[in-house]
Amino acid sequence: MFTGIVAEAGEVRRVEDADGGRRLVIAADEALSDVEHGASISVNGACLTVERFDEETFEVFLASETVAKTYLGEIAEGDAVNLERALRADARLDGHFVQGHVDTTTEVVDVRQVGEDWEYEFAVPEGYGKYIVEKGSVAVDGISLTVADRGEDAFTVAVIPTTRDVTNLSEKEPGDPVHLEVDVLAKYAERLLAE
Repeated sequence: MFTGIVAEAGEVRRVEDADGGRRLVIAADEALSDVEHGASISVNGACLTVERFDEETFEVFLASETVAKTYLGEIAEGDAVNLERALRADARLDGHFVQGHVDTTTEVVDVRQVGEDWEYEFAVPEGYGKYIVEKGSVAVDGISLTVADRGEDAFTVAVIPTTRDVTNLSEKEPGDPVHLEVDVLAKYAERLLAE
């Protein structure tokens, strides 16, 4: 479980294709504090398990399911990735409950600077529009964001300068892919109402 409050943007140092998946070696600072073998780290919103680590990097394996459901199969050396350690039971919940289970990918439609803030517009993926509501929570590349506006085919979020600086949003442009995780509470509510 995560909060969507990204600690830092790490850098992909090495990518290796493996039988049935991929391995990523990622450079980080904050995400490595008190890390252990088997720790969970959200990488662009996908919960991954630390297999190896040293003082500067950690290594994760992407199973074939992860490669198929995310755009991490397309990630390259030098790319910036959002990193967040798993939520501790005694920690403050500053964002919203984020599972680290990417629902789908979508793409950036537009990026606009509005004063000191930024507006990012994303396409509404087919079948997920019912989970995206104005003032509701979404996780985009693992970042907890509030939906500012919801149109027929797109939704917009407001991004403050700190969020843009700490995450990889500053590198995103129209057409770029992003991971989307909708609010798990909306999915549970839907399931309960369907029974």
